[in-house]
Amino acid sequence: MLRLLCTAVALIAGCHAGTEPDRDPSATLRVLFIGNSLTYANDLPDMIETLADSAGVERTYVESVAFPNFALEDHWAQGPALESIRRGGWDFVIMQQGPSALPESRVNLVEWAAKFGTEIKKVGAMPAMYTVWPSGDRAFDFERVVESYALAAQAAGGVIFPAGAAWLAAWRRRPSLALYGGDNFHPSPTGSYLAAVTIVGGMLDRSAVGLPSALRLPSGSLAIDREVATLLQEAADEANGRR
Repeated sequence: MLRLLCTAVALIAGCHAGTEPDRDPSATLRVLFIGNSLTYANDLPDMIETLADSAGVERTYVESVAFPNFALEDHWAQGPALESIRRGGWDFVIMQQGPSALPESRVNLVEWAAKFGTEIKKVGAMPAMYTVWPSGDRAFDFERVVESYALAAQAAGGVIFPAGAAWLAAWRRRPSLALYGGDNFHPSPTGSYLAAVTIVGGMLDRSAVGLPSALRLPSGSLAIDREVATLLQEAADEANGRR
């Protein structure tokens, strides 16, 4: 079960706090997220845990260190993310920050992804970048966001889980899909589901098609229309280079 580490400010933002993480030694796939509200919105890590289990992984354990508005540089300075990495036992450590489309933001993302990548590899885990998206009023930045995260994955010596590219692939199929939430930046549950199937498909090196469209999560149930879910899964496969 996910353990989400939060500060007081995260609690104010609606993030739920966890206790000292249960290492769950029985887990066969262990994943650590380092990010911000684009990670914990709609319980994305719990979605991934549930989807991976449904895909035949004997047991998945997902832990998240996520604080509102944090960049990787902030995580490095604060400490809990590095502490979690250095405990070891991870298969993937998945990182994200804001869109990072501007040149100076790209430089920052690449620099800190590389630093975290070094620490992640020391414990035998695979660094990964979770590609996000720009706000709706800056849709022209999508390609730059995708490129920034690809460069960061290269700098970290890791892999990329291109959720932002999957959003574009989904919109090419159906432009009316509501992937943004009400603030036109954070994802809707549908947008998070698309990110989740993209990440699970990438981690397990399999097609996302056929993953469940209905999930039972600790925060409640999520049900995506089956036709829409198949479209999203196909978009995830396209972003992951499977189509």
